[in-house]
Amino acid sequence: MTVSRGPPGRPAASSGCLGCWRRRPPLGFGAKVTIAIALGLSFAIVWTSLSPTSSSQQISTERSSFAADIVDPPPASHNHTATTTTTAAAGGGHRKPRPTTSRSHKKRHPPAGSHPHRPNATASPDSTPANADHAVQSKPAEPEPEPGTELEEEEVEQDQEEKEAELPMPEESEDGKAPEEESEKAPELELDELSEGDGYGEEAEEGQKKAPKKTKKQPPLFSSSAHYHWKHCGAKSGHHYIPCVDFDGDGSQRHRERSCPRLPATCLVSMPKEYKPPAPWPERKEKVWYGNIGHPRLSSYVKGHGWLNRTGDYLMFPPDEWEFKGGSRHYVEAIDEMAPDIDWGKNIRVVLDIGCKSAGFGVALLEKDVITLSLGLTNDQTDLAQVALERGIPATVGSLGSKRLPFPSGAFDAIHCGDCNIPWHSNGGKLLLEINRILRPGGYFIISSKHGDLESEEGISASMTAICWNVIAYNSDDVSEAGVKIFQRPPSNDEYDLRAKKDPPFCKEDQNKAPAWYTLIRHCLHKAPVGIEERGSEWPEEWPKRIETFPEWLGDLQTRVEADHKHWKAVVEKSYLDGLGIDWSNIRNVLDMRAVFGGFAAALASKKVWVMNVVPVHAPDTLPIIYERGLIGVYHDWCEPFSTYPRSYDLLHADHLFSRLNNRCKQPVSIVVEMDRILRPGGWAIIREKLEILDPLEKILKSLHWEIVMAFRKDKAGIMSVKKTTWRP
Repeated sequence: MTVSRGPPGRPAASSGCLGCWRRRPPLGFGAKVTIAIALGLSFAIVWTSLSPTSSSQQISTERSSFAADIVDPPPASHNHTATTTTTAAAGGGHRKPRPTTSRSHKKRHPPAGSHPHRPNATASPDSTPANADHAVQSKPAEPEPEPGTELEEEEVEQDQEEKEAELPMPEESEDGKAPEEESEKAPELELDELSEGDGYGEEAEEGQKKAPKKTKKQPPLFSSSAHYHWKHCGAKSGHHYIPCVDFDGDGSQRHRERSCPRLPATCLVSMPKEYKPPAPWPERKEKVWYGNIGHPRLSSYVKGHGWLNRTGDYLMFPPDEWEFKGGSRHYVEAIDEMAPDIDWGKNIRVVLDIGCKSAGFGVALLEKDVITLSLGLTNDQTDLAQVALERGIPATVGSLGSKRLPFPSGAFDAIHCGDCNIPWHSNGGKLLLEINRILRPGGYFIISSKHGDLESEEGISASMTAICWNVIAYNSDDVSEAGVKIFQRPPSNDEYDLRAKKDPPFCKEDQNKAPAWYTLIRHCLHKAPVGIEERGSEWPEEWPKRIETFPEWLGDLQTRVEADHKHWKAVVEKSYLDGLGIDWSNIRNVLDMRAVFGGFAAALASKKVWVMNVVPVHAPDTLPIIYERGLIGVYHDWCEPFSTYPRSYDLLHADHLFSRLNNRCKQPVSIVVEMDRILRPGGWAIIREKLEILDPLEKILKSLHWEIVMAFRKDKAGIMSVKKTTWRP
């Protein structure tokens, strides 16, 4: 007998039903797959309807719509309702809205096994997100990039950074610190894009291109997880502290030459209790708020000099009073009569005034369209250079010692030393050799003394004769009661060859004239340029044609300098002047922290401002080009504090400064601290950077209570307009 069994787990059925079940054919493979797909789709539909939108989808939508709105920054004079929102900080400024979640652009991670951020980031050791005073909420984790995408982007970027620059690079100094080279990208000059800087680099010559190298990626410049707690500097110099000039903790003593602290300064310089913003130009050149600059030594100096007049809370500068009787205008007119070929404002445009006192010489020359840079010496504890900067007069701090001044060779059209009492002939005349280096061939050296008898100074005439400087005029003015003598550097080498005694000797051909950063002054004489392809062989065009004339000695750089000029002219006119919320009527002293060809300064030349152009020592040497255009500037290493007083500038401009550092600074946050030191309260900063740097930089600025007035982001770059407040810890 055959016994029928139902399917496992079922009770026995009647024979009829059992026969039906047995006659049903088994399901095929295709049918089973179809059923599985249908069930899966049903589950997905139900899950999607009940679940919130994923973070990645939300980020993608916000970023695409956000980027579309910031192709061109809107002008400040128009309504910003559609594109900007009011910032939470005081002041009523505007800024672009930004997503509160992480961005859709791919994050660049450090190589495997490395620390996720710089180990020397200046985060407080005891700070945590829970107890940080200025902590920023942490962002959700960003979506991981697709496999291979990050590596491909890194290789492309590495290939671009290895393209050789066609500009002269600073050579390693034999007697000072060795500036490091910097790889740069070609300039991106599209006006409707947030360019990644103007770059110095250019494609290498054919046959010299290097194959891309796979190198380890550098860690982020700023840690996104750090929390910052700020403290006052402990130096006794208080709100006048210059880190590389003053001894640490003792403001009454100063270094004879530049000497920076072993560790970068990360403290905040205190501010005068009754600080007030400077008056608009030109009112500020006639009077300044004494509380901004006052200290006991300055007070004593004011009492003994009639050209300074303290009236109430102000320090006044009577226009007809100066170190010499008759005033600075009479002094300049006397020089005109002595040497008509000088032709201020046309033939002579860039002047260095050594031993800054009242800066009246520079003020008088401003009326003749001459820009005069006052050099305040470090041994001047009266801080008259700070007074000049407060008045809106170009000034810097330096020393005439064993090292070169931070200027290129043949930079200045004329150099002035009014009653500065500097022993030019001492130590073999080395100081005079340094003046010879920075003075343009054919340029003028004007020296004056109240005693009216320069010949009484021992050795000065012999020193001038040894370097073949010609006396073109000498006069003892009855009104000013000053003796004025004007020398001229030979425009060619013909006079040098006629010297009976070749002392000082000519500098060797292999001694580069350009390096001027921690470089010792050599006892040698630099020859004048000879070939037409050399800078300095011909005098520049008259001002103002000079700023838009690109001489033939630039060679292939002519087109790049011209393009840079047009680029910044358009950016300043279309965006900076009206689109960043800046009140330019209160802007006078401007610092371009990473100048290339001086295009930014040239674009502001017609405005009532002056610009100090800084060429980093690790970048290609473009500072001679800036001076050739009739502008001023210095070399500097931003890993160290800048040679100026606190609150010197009204506006800072940093175009891809941080991304060009290549992690060469031990503590990059110290650069932000230095920006806080040299920018006055109420001053502005324009920062253009990659987003990977701009975002954590914004967090640092907020911890300093700076107001983010306006911010724009597009693709991988962005721009911020920020304003410093009066906050101190």
